[in-house]
Amino acid sequence: MGRKERRIQKKLEKNPIGELNKIQNRFYSQLFWKFSQTKDPRHPSYITYSNRMMLGTLYYKGIAGIDSMQEMTERFNDETISKNLSVFMGEKAGEYLPHHVTENEYLEKLDPMELEEIKQDLVYHLIRKRSFEDARYKKKWLVIVDGTQLYCGQRKLNEHCLERCSNKGTDKEITLYHRDVLEAKIYFGEKLVASIGSEFIENNGEDRKRQENMSAEEIKQDCETKAFFRLAERIKKRFPRLPILLLADSLYASNPVMELCRKYKWEFLIRYKKGSIPSIAEEYEKIPEKGRAGKAEFVNDIDHEGRQVNVLRYREEEEGSVREFQWLSSMKITKGNAEKMAETGRKRWKIENEGFNRQKNWQGSITHTCSWDDQAQKNHYLMEQISDFMKQLYEHYYLKKNGIEKKQKNISSDLLVSLGQQKTKEDIFPVDEDRSSYN
Repeated sequence: MGRKERRIQKKLEKNPIGELNKIQNRFYSQLFWKFSQTKDPRHPSYITYSNRMMLGTLYYKGIAGIDSMQEMTERFNDETISKNLSVFMGEKAGEYLPHHVTENEYLEKLDPMELEEIKQDLVYHLIRKRSFEDARYKKKWLVIVDGTQLYCGQRKLNEHCLERCSNKGTDKEITLYHRDVLEAKIYFGEKLVASIGSEFIENNGEDRKRQENMSAEEIKQDCETKAFFRLAERIKKRFPRLPILLLADSLYASNPVMELCRKYKWEFLIRYKKGSIPSIAEEYEKIPEKGRAGKAEFVNDIDHEGRQVNVLRYREEEEGSVREFQWLSSMKITKGNAEKMAETGRKRWKIENEGFNRQKNWQGSITHTCSWDDQAQKNHYLMEQISDFMKQLYEHYYLKKNGIEKKQKNISSDLLVSLGQQKTKEDIFPVDEDRSSYN
């Protein structure tokens, strides 16, 4: 990059937070109003800051990539930042923003479904805008499901932690506690995946007793599958007519999952390992004449427990080695769509790269324990989903379109610096009080 390009880029980056606020107003102008409409769990006599201010502060914590609550208080303990954020949120400027202790006490009482509803409402409005139609495959929205670990350690944070015992019965026996979440992301583009549903994985005493003799893989599948049915039910209830193509890993290659998809009229494209359902692999290998197209081969209408399922196999050679991928699909496979379908199936990795890896390593840290309280932990995670997707939109519609190249780790830090800069009237883009609803 030459001096001229650097000068142009520096000029374009004069007000990063203002540009992000423009993006937020363009795609979801109702955000801060939705914050204000959440059911306040506090007693009226103890309310100093409004719901809008409490949740808005957490939203900008995520925008700035701040990991800990204490760091948030320290970073936001600035008169200019306090004034700017108040104006951004449409609130009267005060001397201070909420303290991290006040925020955590609030999040301990706030029903996580309040934030889940806002998250899903954001997705609903983005779909209605019809700005992301090209992301669909055969007019279906790709919904990617996978689980991730938010915490693992020898310290039991609260009674909702899952337990995993290693080296049981030996002098090296150790119990690890962990917090997991099953996440569903809707694919809006190569660098755009938004949370359409989150289900926290929690076992009761009966679950733990049943899992005593299970392997680690069996326990994982038991936990995630149970959570999947709860999550799928909520997504179907909130988006009853949304045409969905479910992408998932081999843990979900099971008859109950496929039957649920058929019941909800969802298509599915699920990674498949031969050990998942051996009868399907055996039947596939017995069929001599398989359909072929480029690197893909396929067989339609393999019988499984009285239902038909289609199998797609894709082989890719890279540096002398061969990688093989297989999927089970409800959609008919043809020579014309086989390779495109394989390409679509591999988009499942978007939940890892543009989802979990990004939120753990590049744009903050969803693994940072901001509270010991179970309900507060859930609310912190859900707020991060809202903040992070708004940053994805900012990166795509501002940085990328203006040819501004940045390392991922610098995006949040530059936004934080911008929060503390003195703003003129022209620099400030206050919240749009558009309360119109498309529901």
